[in-house]
Amino acid sequence: MVKLNFEKMNGLIPVIAQDFESGEVLMLAFMNQEAWDKTLETGRACYYSRSRNKLWLKGEQSGNVQNVKEIYVDCDEDTLILKVEQVGGAACHTGYKSCFYRKLNGKLKIIGEKIFDPEKVYK
Repeated sequence: MVKLNFEKMNGLIPVIAQDFESGEVLMLAFMNQEAWDKTLETGRACYYSRSRNKLWLKGEQSGNVQNVKEIYVDCDEDTLILKVEQVGGAACHTGYKSCFYRKLNGKLKIIGEKIFDPEKVYK
């Protein structure tokens, strides 16, 4: 099994989640060793929430889980790409499919479609 390098960023590595079918970048998150182990064990994306300072199984509240289809490891073994099946259609906690739902063109313009209302999901 590959041993990832969690040393450079105080125990965390960046992880890009990408839609398995379309290739669209859905989000950027972080993993620690425990999240990495849980992801491998379950086949579902598990991250480390820096704001909550705890493990975060993607979709634990919203139901919008990420089933991991493929994992890519970079040359330094300190960054991952997860190709995922995004269950429920939305990766972003704001209700959009992708966290990258805005485009800068002089000003920010929303280019994504909202999938769910976060106020109803995260009571």
